[in-house]
Amino acid sequence: MTIAIWCILIAALLPYLVFGPASAKLNIKLPRGSSAQQLEGLPARAYGAHLNHFETFPFFAAAVIVAHMLEGASATVNWLAVAYIVIRLFYTAMYLTDRQPLRSASFFLGLLVAIAIFVTPAFH
Repeated sequence: MTIAIWCILIAALLPYLVFGPASAKLNIKLPRGSSAQQLEGLPARAYGAHLNHFETFPFFAAAVIVAHMLEGASATVNWLAVAYIVIRLFYTAMYLTDRQPLRSASFFLGLLVAIAIFVTPAFH
């Protein structure tokens, strides 16, 4: 398995790693019944980052899979996938510490990297 494929696993686990601060404020007996609007501060930001990781994961995973299907193993895709994970970790840190516009900038940079992964096979 390539590094990029392992990055899919890491990206799939990120939503669960960031959710810790938010989960302490949720009703464990009915976690889906707890409203996001009831959360404030760090738990609210952690919940937002948690949801955003779920939102961005499908495109990243599809991009890596498409790149592998069309081009096979590629050092470029591996490096871009690692960059994506690093950017998403930075994004999470910026979200949790309430740092705008760095949060938005890192979100869009991660999106650009995922797009680059997707289109890389077209340029080889």
